Amino acid sequence: MKPTAFDYARPRTLDEAVRLLSDVPGAKLLAGGQTLGPMLNLRLVQPSLVIDITRIPELARIEDEGDAVILGACVTHAAIEDGRITDPSNGFLARVAHGIAYRAVRTRGTIGGSLAHADPAADWLSCLTALGAEILVTGSKGRRRLPLGNFVRGAMATDMAHDEILDGVRIPKFSKGARAGFAKICRKAGDFAEAIGVAVHDAERGVLHLVAGATQGRPILIDAPRTGLADTWPPKLDGGVLRHSLRQAGLAGDGYELNIHAAAVRRAIAEAVAS
Repeated sequence: MKPTAFDYARPRTLDEAVRLLSDVPGAKLLAGGQTLGPMLNLRLVQPSLVIDITRIPELARIEDEGDAVILGACVTHAAIEDGRITDPSNGFLARVAHGIAYRAVRTRGTIGGSLAHADPAADWLSCLTALGAEILVTGSKGRRRLPLGNFVRGAMATDMAHDEILDGVRIPKFSKGARAGFAKICRKAGDFAEAIGVAVHDAERGVLHLVAGATQGRPILIDAPRTGLADTWPPKLDGGVLRHSLRQAGLAGDGYELNIHAAAVRRAIAEAVAS
């Protein structure tokens, strides 16, 4: 199939892009096009206007704030994989980026597009939740910053208004001794995940985050202290403890769902310990 007819605009500034979004109800943003392209071809979306934001310099920015790094929304997965960014994570982001789909997708796909789409099975959603990332949003009413956990409302649903653009993501820097692990369970390499596990331990900053992703909604952040998993590092790797913790944290599903998500988190912890 082919898309229905639509107008095309390529703004040069963020303010211009926001004005277009505000003026044209139902307009869609185009960055890497790895999600929007297929949706247009299948006519799952039929916008009257497609706004290409790839020529807006602010969306390609990389800013070092001292205790955090801001990546513009149009920074590609490949740029992160290849180390063409200021890395806040001691190489962890590059490892995650390397496992996203295939190189052709990583060359075009963007970190902002992945987060704005909010697919539960997307790698960045779970990874950046564990890292404590914040989302930067610009709209007709100004700019705001909010935790990723508050930005994502559910599967394919975010807190953005129709005239707002995700313009960047702010990622706290690891301390020197921080450890992190990422595990993805899928049927074959390059597929979307059936289960994702992320473990981040940064004792200097007092951080211990365990996340289960590729759920039916938002990534699940396990309350490690409340469940007893924070008593020691590494946390207990017993599958029964993890399954109980996931159930307490709100993971829905049958025994299979619990088992594969517990396995993913357990593998992420093991990778973090070995890193």
